[in-house]
Amino acid sequence: MRRFSLGLVLLASLNLGCTEATPQQVSIHDPVLAKQNGQYFLYSTGPGITFYQSADLTHWTLAGRVFATEPDWAKQVAPSFNGHLWAPDIFHYQGQYYLFYSVSAFGKNTSAIGVTVSKSLNPKDADYGWQDQGIVLHSVPERDLWNAIDPALILDEQGEPWMSFGSFWGGLKLVKLDQSLRKLAQPEQWVTLAKAERPWQLADSEPGPAELEAPFIYQKDGYYYLFVSYGKCCRGKDSTYHIVVGRSKTLQGPYLDKDGKPMSEGGGTMLLKGNTDWPGLGHNSVYAMDGKDYLVFHAYEQADNGLQKLKITALQWQDGWPVVNAQDWLEYQSQLIEP
Repeated sequence: MRRFSLGLVLLASLNLGCTEATPQQVSIHDPVLAKQNGQYFLYSTGPGITFYQSADLTHWTLAGRVFATEPDWAKQVAPSFNGHLWAPDIFHYQGQYYLFYSVSAFGKNTSAIGVTVSKSLNPKDADYGWQDQGIVLHSVPERDLWNAIDPALILDEQGEPWMSFGSFWGGLKLVKLDQSLRKLAQPEQWVTLAKAERPWQLADSEPGPAELEAPFIYQKDGYYYLFVSYGKCCRGKDSTYHIVVGRSKTLQGPYLDKDGKPMSEGGGTMLLKGNTDWPGLGHNSVYAMDGKDYLVFHAYEQADNGLQKLKITALQWQDGWPVVNAQDWLEYQSQLIEP
C-alpha cells in the first residue's frame, strides 16, 4: 500500500480547486432484475416503467422506459392515474419476456395489473419491442377486499404459472394464470398468502392498518419462500419498511415462520430491517444468477434526506432459512453512468 503525507493529500485535494464528485447512485423503487446475454436489466416503478442496463450489477446506465406514454386502458381503471406505473415484475417464459406492472390510485384499491411482452430486453436488438396485452387482474373498491398491485410470477411443481400480488386491505393473494399469462386460469384458483389484523368496523374502501405488501415467492432446496414487506414505504426518513419471510413445502402454502405461525395469521420471521442510516427498506425480489442467490430491494438513506436507493446483496442460507450479511448490503453502492 502506498503511503502519502497529510500535506500531500491536502495539496492534491486543493489543486486548482478541483474535487472529485460523489458518484450518483440509482434512485429506485420496487426493483426487479433479469439477465440476457451477459447484460443485466433492472426495472422499477416510474414514468412508463423506468429501466437500467449493466454488465456488472454495480454500474448502471439509464436505458429508457418500457411505455413511451402509458397503457391505453390506464385512465379507464384509475382516472387519477399520473403516468407512474408501479411495481413491475419481469418473467421469462416460453421464449418471451413478460413484464407485469400495476396501475393504481395511491391509497385506493382502484387498481389493475397488466402485462406487456417482448422477445428481447435489449433496445439494440432487432426483436426488441414491448407489446401490451392489457389487463390481467382488476380490483374494484367495495367489491374486492384486496388490491391488484405488486405482481410476481412463479411456476409450480407442474410448471403451471401463478401470480402473487397485493397490498394492505385483506392481505396478499396467489392466483393461478392460464398458459398465456394474460388471464386467470379457469376455474379460478385463489389462495390467501399473508394477512394482518383488520378492524371489522373499517370501511372496505379503506386500506386500513394491515401494513403488508409486495409478496415474492422463491423456490430453493425443496421449499417455497414467501418474502413480504411489512410497514410503510415511500415516506423517506419516516419509512418503516422491513422484510419478513416464511416457507412452505408447497406453493399454495400455508407459509410458516420459524415459530410455526402461518403468515396468513400475521406471522413472518424478520429477514432484514433498517437502521439509523437506512430507516426503511423493502419491496424485494430474489434471483439465482452467476452461481449465487441475490436479494434486490430499495432502501431510504437518512443522509440523503430519505431518498430511495438501489440495494443488491448476496442471499445466504442457514438451517434452511435465508440470511443477509449486514456488511454486504450496507457496502453495496450502485453507480449511475451517463449514457
